[in-house]
Amino acid sequence: MTKQKPTLVIDANRRSLSLGLKELFQYQDLFLVLAYRDLRVRYAQTFLGLLWAVIQPVSTLLIFTLLFGKAIKIDTGGVPYPFFAVTGMALWTYFSFVMSNSGQSIIQAQNMIKKVYFPRLVIPLSKALVGLVDFAIVFALLIVLAFYYDITLSENIWWVPAFILLNVLCALGVGVWLSALTVRFRDFQHIVPFVVQFGLYATPVGFPAKLIADRLPDWAAAIYYLNPMAGIIEGFRWALIGTEAPGTMSYLSFGMVLLLFVSGLYYFKRVEKVMPDIV
Repeated sequence: MTKQKPTLVIDANRRSLSLGLKELFQYQDLFLVLAYRDLRVRYAQTFLGLLWAVIQPVSTLLIFTLLFGKAIKIDTGGVPYPFFAVTGMALWTYFSFVMSNSGQSIIQAQNMIKKVYFPRLVIPLSKALVGLVDFAIVFALLIVLAFYYDITLSENIWWVPAFILLNVLCALGVGVWLSALTVRFRDFQHIVPFVVQFGLYATPVGFPAKLIADRLPDWAAAIYYLNPMAGIIEGFRWALIGTEAPGTMSYLSFGMVLLLFVSGLYYFKRVEKVMPDIV
């Protein structure tokens, strides 16, 4: 006798505080299919294919090296500048990809959303998986530079996975917020590319966070560290190459990560109910 699969029940009166994570887990196959589709489509019918994921960070590295390493001569504490810059680029590349693609993900999937029910959260979450490909490529570049410059890694290296996880949560938090906001306010489709471009130079990707924070009064430095990526990148460098340990201000960044992630999930669940009607 064939065992029947359990019937999925959609309860309109389900508690608003519930995030429906159990239901989300039931759609893990859809999550993987969407991620695989996005990865294939991204490089379909391109001449260089996956090499674009290498060209982009290398080009940015060259610009940073000429601007901050040669022209301004940023003090990196004895760490070769290209390696120092890539430690920040590895995290920023992932964050910017997830933020950009998650922000428009619901709008781009509107035909599917209008035709069939599934947890809409699957869509922005799948972008986080695709972004790991870019992160892996830049991280590989980081390893190559470590061998080239004979970098001695820090004894704090065991903290690296923790800061990578914070980076993923931060990217998801911002991405989920933007995906829900863009459904209601289409202006965000035009704002996000500007934020990504501005954030690259406002975030300590190509320079130490203390370079900005030490020149600001305490209240202004606190505002600067409300940028969650500031503390994450600072902590990642400390864990990887033993730069100055994250200060008290960095905990503002870590707190912002949790705030963005949790509040983003709840706001998305609120908007999810009306997405098929307004998308």
